[in-house]
Amino acid sequence: MPAWLVGPIGPLAAVAAKAALMYATALLGLRLAHRRTLAQWTAIDFAAAVAVGAVIGRTAVAGSQSYLVGAVALATLLAAHAVVTLGRGQRWVGKLVDHRVRVLVAHGELRRRQLLVCGVTEHDLAAQLRQRGVFDLAEVRYVLYEAKGALTVVREDAPVGTPLVHEGLVAAAEPPEDDAAAGPAQ
Repeated sequence: MPAWLVGPIGPLAAVAAKAALMYATALLGLRLAHRRTLAQWTAIDFAAAVAVGAVIGRTAVAGSQSYLVGAVALATLLAAHAVVTLGRGQRWVGKLVDHRVRVLVAHGELRRRQLLVCGVTEHDLAAQLRQRGVFDLAEVRYVLYEAKGALTVVREDAPVGTPLVHEGLVAAAEPPEDDAAAGPAQ
């Protein structure tokens, strides 16, 4: 078999061993980590997953990288992710790492600037509304673009003043520190 295809056979056992050890270490770390690591994806979760994958892959195939170095890097990433995840309960940390809620539709009126900010087209929104059984914007009191990118549709016939909808509207009305000087986002 050509060398460019299989390379030297000797290092393959070390690669297999390091890959198996990194996989086991990742499983243990993810099992000990907060459930959000895999269950609820936010920007910080995605960044952590990409970094974890990079460390595992690099450690497994890089001949100059020991298992211990990879394991320490992996543990550090998982610990940092856990700290940030738990820190999200603090308002200032949440503002740093989470997107704020946006109002895409208010009382049947599209808020095109907010659609643009969120990267949602009118066609995307219409498809989501149709999937939820909404066929006319006049049926919609609010469409909230949640911090994780999901849409919450509040119909006009929903009870007024519900606490969770009010909380979302308050979160949408609070401009982040860097947007305060630009004025309220409409």
